[in-house]
Amino acid sequence: MTHNHSSKAIRQYIEDQEHRFLEELYSLLRIPSVSSQSEHRPDMEKCADRWRELLLESGFESAEIYRTKGHPVVFAEKRYNEEAPTVLVYGHYDVMPSEPLEEWKSAPFEPEIRDGLLYGRGTDDDKGQTMTQVKGFEIADRLGLLRCNVKVVLEGEEEIGSVNLKDFCKEYRDLLKCDLILVSDTSMIATDIPSVTVGLRGICYWELEVKGPNRDLHSGKFGGAVTNPLNALCQIIAGLQDAEGRITIPGFYDDVVPLDPKEREMMARIPFDEEEFRRDLGVSDLSGEAGYTTMERKSGRPTLDVCGIYGGYTGEGAKTILPSKATAKVSSRIVANQDYKKIQRAFTDYVKAIAPSGVTVTVRELEGGSPYLFDIHHPAYRVAEEAMEAAFGVKPLATRSGGSIPIISTLEEVLGAKSILLGFGLNSDNIHSPNESFPLECFRKGIETVAEFYARFNHE
Repeated sequence: MTHNHSSKAIRQYIEDQEHRFLEELYSLLRIPSVSSQSEHRPDMEKCADRWRELLLESGFESAEIYRTKGHPVVFAEKRYNEEAPTVLVYGHYDVMPSEPLEEWKSAPFEPEIRDGLLYGRGTDDDKGQTMTQVKGFEIADRLGLLRCNVKVVLEGEEEIGSVNLKDFCKEYRDLLKCDLILVSDTSMIATDIPSVTVGLRGICYWELEVKGPNRDLHSGKFGGAVTNPLNALCQIIAGLQDAEGRITIPGFYDDVVPLDPKEREMMARIPFDEEEFRRDLGVSDLSGEAGYTTMERKSGRPTLDVCGIYGGYTGEGAKTILPSKATAKVSSRIVANQDYKKIQRAFTDYVKAIAPSGVTVTVRELEGGSPYLFDIHHPAYRVAEEAMEAAFGVKPLATRSGGSIPIISTLEEVLGAKSILLGFGLNSDNIHSPNESFPLECFRKGIETVAEFYARFNHE
């Protein structure tokens, strides 16, 4: 079947089966699978079981529920042949709490369509997006377009940090073995400007404590004679970046992968009004690392920010003291190929090296996660690009997200495969907030994109 004929058949299948697709999605959305709330544990079991049923009905040969120390994992498989490559689809069936309930215009767990948008908790994140993957597979399978093995792993703990998934992946590494990971849990620029997320930043987070004298001191009697921990902390923080916005930690940039010229060209085509961005934030100017655009700085370059600083007297009126200690919370968003453990050590060593005498510095590592980058020259990216163009009618742009999804790098590390983030949500979908929604157009075209992906993958 040629691509033109297969595309027509795919669209016809979606048109004929859309009502069924939505009813199946509704059956999931009506289950309040809130992983963070213990009273919903039975709902987690119910949702996992419903997914198992739907996966079998969609054409997977086997679908099983695996127990973990927390919520269960659902695994399904369709074998094409042993010589063909294997795609692993990752998604999650847990959702965020729906509170505050009074801000919802319709019941969070009773799906409702208004003005072309499907409302309800999980419509985008991630039940609706996972359904695009499952139904796209179903279409490719039923139309005889599938030329690869497909596996699906759905976890119930993404919204609480995927606390048991890494151990599950290690224990069942052979079961999950694959050549490529497909994920639909991100967003695109717009329905008329589709995009493929090719980069996520990793994260490092520290608590930095500076101790001086064994008690708060009178600033008149002791000021000028004893190092002030708050002054010292500010001095340390000021020394972490230079006037050009570059981070001064030795070796910090050693492993950074430069932005690809083709990717920079695509980033420049993303609609972005700096003045409107500045006005919306209420700031007089924008700043950052010299030599990069705002869009590049907030998604494709590493950063370092003080997230909180406290110490001394902060109450009403004046209290003239020299505080005994001061604390700061500091985070860094890192990019490929940076190793968060290496950056954590380098930060600690540097902070202690530049600290003035008379104080003791303690650094606590609170969080760490690896970055993600997919090579836009990889053959699978071209397949994803062609699939999305076939569905949306325009070639997608490669974009990077400034945020972090540590589980992606965990999957890649444990399974040794690269991931393509084919997300179909929009920034306006209010994920994690009241009135979460998912445009029906994104639902339809997401399914079409996935089917088109399978129609092209391993066919050349």
